[in-house]
Amino acid sequence: MLYVHSSPSAVCPHVEWAISGTLGSRVDLQWTAQPAAPGQLRAECDWSASAGTAGKLAGALKAWPMVRFEVAEEPSPGVDGERFCYAPGLGLWHGRTSANGDIVVGEDQLRTIVANSRAGEVLAHRLDELLGANWDEALEPFRHAGDGAPVTWLHQVG
Repeated sequence: MLYVHSSPSAVCPHVEWAISGTLGSRVDLQWTAQPAAPGQLRAECDWSASAGTAGKLAGALKAWPMVRFEVAEEPSPGVDGERFCYAPGLGLWHGRTSANGDIVVGEDQLRTIVANSRAGEVLAHRLDELLGANWDEALEPFRHAGDGAPVTWLHQVG
């Protein structure tokens, strides 16, 4: 899934061009008002493409730092799923995901955090960073504002 949580109307065509360029097919999203950010628009689309496309979509969309978005790629045989979140002021966050969408934290990541943050508060802060807590907090109002919004279906050409 690709969620454009908020975009100024003037940037919406650029968002569609970025998605089109990444997927190799023309994209026409159904834009609706974003109640969490009056004057901004939102859109959703489901996409189908090869593994790694979520990262390419996130890379293309982060060119507009005023756009809030999330891109999720489901796991496929031999490849973990991924989620990318972008929020102005926070930048881009990336996490691997399990089949049910939970963030997967690797053993080495946990060992490094535990070894470098023995104090409870520091450990909690670093775990929150690893799980994308700040991005979830920043994007949550925009997620709820999109309940029931129309979804566009996209497929990669090739």
